[in-house]
Amino acid sequence: MNRSWVKEFILMGLTNRSELHIPLFSLFLYVYITTVLGNVGIINLIKVDHHLQRPMYVFLSNLSFVDLTYSSAVTPKMLHDLLSVSRTISFTGCALQMYIFVSFATVECLLLGVMAYDRYVAVCRPLLYTVIMSNTLCLQLVASAYLGGFLTALVHTGFVFHLNFCRSNVISHFFCDLPPLFKLSCSDISVNVIVLVVLGGLVTMTCFIIILVSYTNIVLAIVRIRSEQGRHKAFSTCTSHMTAVSIFYGTVLFMYFRPSSSYALQQDKVASVFYSILIPMLNPLIYSLRNTEVKEALKRLVKK
Repeated sequence: MNRSWVKEFILMGLTNRSELHIPLFSLFLYVYITTVLGNVGIINLIKVDHHLQRPMYVFLSNLSFVDLTYSSAVTPKMLHDLLSVSRTISFTGCALQMYIFVSFATVECLLLGVMAYDRYVAVCRPLLYTVIMSNTLCLQLVASAYLGGFLTALVHTGFVFHLNFCRSNVISHFFCDLPPLFKLSCSDISVNVIVLVVLGGLVTMTCFIIILVSYTNIVLAIVRIRSEQGRHKAFSTCTSHMTAVSIFYGTVLFMYFRPSSSYALQQDKVASVFYSILIPMLNPLIYSLRNTEVKEALKRLVKK
């Protein structure tokens, strides 16, 4: 079958073992509800608490919106498929799912880089923080992250859905992602792989370098602080972001930038569950449990 014949794809899902479908549905429904409540909660908390009207929390609010959006592009369909006999998704629906997921996952990558720069200015240039991180610059950085994400996804989606799918229309995955679709194509995918590595690598490595340089300077600045209390306070403002960065980049690098010879279907599904479903749930928990200002804002809200 060539591309013009493919009207829909069939998603194989997480597992073919029917006895696991109900337990998995229950588990991931709980995860998705927690994701929605956690991210919506963070967004609303930042909106109503004037103590959080600062650049760091503007970025955090956008991070929560991004997590909510790309999780919603994947999880509801996966939940439906766990209870459904038919696991089809239209050609257009598959392209749209991939575009939304790749867009907002890339935006998250870029936002984490922006947030590292924000922490660098806060710790290393505290007296100039309000001048450097002006409202105009914050809006420009956020807009740039979204623009970069949308353009990157447009390139990836355009290249993938111009391939010929003649081997099968069965996707051995629970959503429309790049590697499983490459495996269905009978076209030469060398250009797609180059685009994935070059464009994905450019975005990932640029953000990674920004994060690495920012935190190198942060650590050097913290070491120079004489007071132990001062060092602890400076370090505590960065721990939530460092945790989120470690989880996100570790999973993405494992998924997309390892040798093709090490590809293992079930292993990749587990990694995909982690970065597409679990990370959007974990980020609000990380920032609410490890961030003193967010915890204080929650206490103020509860008292009201």
